[in-house]
Amino acid sequence: MKKLFTILLLLCLFTLGFAQRANIKIEPVTPDRLSKLGFPTQSVSAGLHVIGVETYVYLSAQNIGNAEPITNAVWEFTSRPSGSTAAFTYPYANKSWAYFMADRTGAYGVKLTITTASGTDDTTITIYAAKYVGVGGFENIAAVFPNCMSCHGGSPKFTGIFNNWKASSHANFFKTRITTGPSVYGTFCFKCHTTGYDNTKAAANDGFDDRAAQLGWVWSNYAPPKPGNWDTLKTRFPSLVQFATIGCESCHGPGSEHSMGGSKDKISIDYASDACGQCHDSPTYYNEYAQWMNSGHSNPIWSSSFAQSTAPTYMSNTLDNCIRCHDGRGFINRSKGQGTDTRGMIQAQLTHIGCPTCHDPHGNGQPYSLRTVPAGYDTLATGQQITLGGKGKVCMNCHIARRNAATYVQTNVTSATWGPHYSTQGDVLLGVNAADFGTPFISTNHKFVVQDGCVGCHMYPTTDTGTVAFNKVGGHSMHLRDPQSGYEHVKACQGCHGPQIQSFEDFIAAADFDGDGTIESIRKEVDGLMKNIRIALPPVGIDSISWTMIRDANNLNMRKAYYNYRLIYGDHSYGMHNAKFTIDVLRKSLAILTGVEITDNNIPTTYDLSQNYPNPFNPTTEIKFNVPKSERVRIAVYNSIGKLVKVLVDDNLAPGSYKVTWNGEDNRGQKVTSGVYLYRMETPSFQATKKMVLLK
Repeated sequence: MKKLFTILLLLCLFTLGFAQRANIKIEPVTPDRLSKLGFPTQSVSAGLHVIGVETYVYLSAQNIGNAEPITNAVWEFTSRPSGSTAAFTYPYANKSWAYFMADRTGAYGVKLTITTASGTDDTTITIYAAKYVGVGGFENIAAVFPNCMSCHGGSPKFTGIFNNWKASSHANFFKTRITTGPSVYGTFCFKCHTTGYDNTKAAANDGFDDRAAQLGWVWSNYAPPKPGNWDTLKTRFPSLVQFATIGCESCHGPGSEHSMGGSKDKISIDYASDACGQCHDSPTYYNEYAQWMNSGHSNPIWSSSFAQSTAPTYMSNTLDNCIRCHDGRGFINRSKGQGTDTRGMIQAQLTHIGCPTCHDPHGNGQPYSLRTVPAGYDTLATGQQITLGGKGKVCMNCHIARRNAATYVQTNVTSATWGPHYSTQGDVLLGVNAADFGTPFISTNHKFVVQDGCVGCHMYPTTDTGTVAFNKVGGHSMHLRDPQSGYEHVKACQGCHGPQIQSFEDFIAAADFDGDGTIESIRKEVDGLMKNIRIALPPVGIDSISWTMIRDANNLNMRKAYYNYRLIYGDHSYGMHNAKFTIDVLRKSLAILTGVEITDNNIPTTYDLSQNYPNPFNPTTEIKFNVPKSERVRIAVYNSIGKLVKVLVDDNLAPGSYKVTWNGEDNRGQKVTSGVYLYRMETPSFQATKKMVLLK
């Protein structure tokens, strides 16, 4: 009887653990999405729980408990503000979506009941409709209640945020546009460049347009943009200044309800891209959001292992913490030196990798307000600080192996996930963190030539409007291949490799590295090498890998080869990020498995610093150099009297042939004048100096 009770209890717990679970998602509806949905509302939404009065909020029904589809959804109000006649509209017959216009300020309690094959469940949320109050303190005009900074101005935390924001392009865009903008600039643009301006649908929400009408400010009296427009607005209509900006409420929702008592429930703090999409999703001119929607970042991977409960991992920012990269909120916290408590986390709580993940909406003085991470967090698993890559360093904060090869290969294989983890692009681009067999690996110079690393290639502008790959490659899509059309976006490559490069298959390997008798593209040679390693690893002779047999073999060199295979596999570029490194790692790993030692004629036997080409030059020139052994190499440009102008290379390099480009700029990014310049190569074993001429 006791055994039967235990079985029934376990069955009950199992059923409860996987029962249906209702969830209400507040749907973001951007201008482009609204057009595609075909709703007649003429109202966009940031997907926040705080909205402008007389605008629409869009809701969808979800079952986050199991995979069962919802067979019925029932929506109802549990409360509405006094005098409200708000009612649900169902755009689809199955009521999977519902939307309503918030016609009064105050709280709207919404209840959803779902039915699935297993039963029913319900949940509730509260939506707050409010009016705009303005930022306060902008342009040195004192904050007046209920302006945001009339309360928050006394907090050092908010003052710091405000000081960053007031210098940002978000804060100053309207000011700049009405004074120096194009002649076509007008009221159509105001909906995105001011706070609370009506976005197609008229709403009395005390936004910029309502305040301007009350004060008598009319754009037609000032059009077109010209110097003095902002000064006149500021002098004659000082209270309007607090709405003449992309202010706090543009992203956090209108603040009138929040200002009455300061409840945090009545203002929105969101880590998603949806508030950005209100303005950055109006193709073809503002298509960042559309590109991002086509990226993998908009649909991040979820695993139940992300809900880490072991102290101190769940609040740490170590490489063992998954959420610091798989969750937008986690990465933002990491950039602030904070941890993220993930205990009990479920997939519905996962925040996509969106606009505010990489960019600080408040501004931070960095190019494009790109986020930075505290010292010690911007390192590879080896402990090496990421110093190269420019804007792409943001990408390499996550796109790196999470293991230190030198120490990790000493541990035994314990599962199918043993190895350097996925997304190892940063390590491969930099040519580091592979398990060596006593000799270093050679490397290409992509890390020097492409100054912004990942960004330089993956964010190259998308194709022209009307092309099949438009917004699917380049830009914020980050893709370099459109799988539907097969188009490969190699425009960034052509600047160095020439216009003959039309796809990645046009990069031909230097030799038949995979031994199939044909010299093919780099990608095919790498693919062939990876296949050879799979065949050489247990079970030997079969194109398959058994991690359990590698574990049982307990062989260090075998583990190194397996680790290296996973490192290159996780890069996913098949040599395009760093062809020499990729091929060298795979060939040496294959050699250690098969016992055939390899010959390599690609490693130079002597140091050499070549004459730059072209010379004279304008605006760029290329410098080639050879390194026969692993050493620290420094190449710098000096003027004719020996004063340092620009450091081009300063890094530990593996043996190989390299090239670096100088664009006629100094270390501050300023263009230098015409004249004779010296460039010098220094290593512990070699020094050489040559002259070049910049002729403008």
